[in-house]
Amino acid sequence: MTRHVTVRRLVLVASLTAAWCSLWRDISAANILGGVLLSIGVLSLGVATAGRGAIRPGALAKLCWIVLVDLIRSTVSVAVEIITPTDRTEEAIVAVPVSAESRDHLLLLIVAITLTPGTAVVDADLDTATLYLHVLHHDRLPETIAHVHTLTDLACQALPVSASQPTGATT
Repeated sequence: MTRHVTVRRLVLVASLTAAWCSLWRDISAANILGGVLLSIGVLSLGVATAGRGAIRPGALAKLCWIVLVDLIRSTVSVAVEIITPTDRTEEAIVAVPVSAESRDHLLLLIVAITLTPGTAVVDADLDTATLYLHVLHHDRLPETIAHVHTLTDLACQALPVSASQPTGATT
């Protein structure tokens, strides 16, 4: 497979190099050279997904907003559960199938769903695209499943993956 130098790859190398320098908190020739070599190595090994998809800022901003609101709601919900003397939890482990397209976004979904009020992903089956959730309030299950599907749809919209290229391939 021939690898071409594209503007997208140059932007990725520059971005990864900037991140590397910021992690070291120093912009020096050694850090820049190390960052460039490391980012080229990561991209050439196929660890990154360069060229496989795009970023849609509107959908990504909406996803981030929903996750932020979920984080705040989750914090308040758990605090109320801890402070109140009455235990109103109805814990359960439930399987929630997600779309096959979302398999490329499972890590993002696991983090986003775990921030959803009263839920935590305890397992994920890649073969069947099923997430297993621990829920605090089983009576809110339909809303939880609908919310998981909303997050799944937004993740797929925000970070679409090209259907013409198999998972794991790089350009």
